[in-house]
Amino acid sequence: MSANPRDLGFLAPPEWAPHGRCWMAWPCREEIWPFGIETARRAFAEVARAIAEFEPVTMICRPDLLASASLELGPGIGLLPMPLDDSWMRDIGPAFVVSGDGRLAGVTFRFNGWGGLVSDFDQDARLARRLLDHLGLAAFESPLVLEGGAISVDGEGTCLVCEPSILDPKRNPGATREQVEAELARCLGVARVIWLPYGLVDDETGGHVDNVARFVRPGTVVAAVDAEGRPNEEPLRANLEVLKTAEDARGRRLEVLELPLPKPLPRADGRLLTASYVNFYLANGAVLVPAFADPKDALAEKVLAQCFPDRQVIRVDARDIVQGGGGIHCITLDQPQAGLPAT
Repeated sequence: MSANPRDLGFLAPPEWAPHGRCWMAWPCREEIWPFGIETARRAFAEVARAIAEFEPVTMICRPDLLASASLELGPGIGLLPMPLDDSWMRDIGPAFVVSGDGRLAGVTFRFNGWGGLVSDFDQDARLARRLLDHLGLAAFESPLVLEGGAISVDGEGTCLVCEPSILDPKRNPGATREQVEAELARCLGVARVIWLPYGLVDDETGGHVDNVARFVRPGTVVAAVDAEGRPNEEPLRANLEVLKTAEDARGRRLEVLELPLPKPLPRADGRLLTASYVNFYLANGAVLVPAFADPKDALAEKVLAQCFPDRQVIRVDARDIVQGGGGIHCITLDQPQAGLPAT
């Protein structure tokens, strides 16, 4: 559909708005999991079961893996057969939008394998439209290459992005800030974009914002910080300076809450891997906080509990998921509850 979502009254709701469902995708790209794909599948199943205590969960699954996925997931998790290349549902799913009278629709941004990080992504590039068709929802197409982990919205017209991933010449060659802002306004109802200069230094996606800064309520963001002398110290400090001087779409200065990064995790090849507590998931009545067997796990839970005092805090071991290149926010996609008007 070539119509303008914004002109039809649609906008992107915040993640703390009520969900109708959580979507996930069953791991199927074996080569990205250094400790084996079965380890990844067990980790995904644990996340799915934790979320299912609070909202419906449906796992999109390659048809040939349905039987084994059903055994691993157990009862209570829905399964939807659909072609897949990978399992990062946040990045390949649609961007859901809601109208002022509560109608649900979706935007299909282009997906090109994170700027060519992977070469076989044809099925994932089609998944957003296939899912919207399955749900019977209107689909608005965008020419912008954009993954879901690259944006965070407050539901009141403000959007956080990291410049390196959005203006990546392998994603959107020649694109300018002004062009991106115009497209986010058209598709998601965004009135102000706050551009952060850096993602995590070793983020294979080129720097998704859901690892460094996210809205937790209008006017308030959590932002990752790192210890002195570590590679992410200076880039994250630069992000903080931007956030502390930024204004949202309603002219408010942002309140910025800091979330220290855990210690880097060892990879199977001996390299170190950066993880982030900013990559949490909000479910109806709960906040799922990634845990890394790190002393800072408790601090992250405390900060996020203060951000969401009416939600139960659920600790989720995210170490095996991070080994594949993402976190619990990356493997989940919240579908807003239909019938509730956009803010």
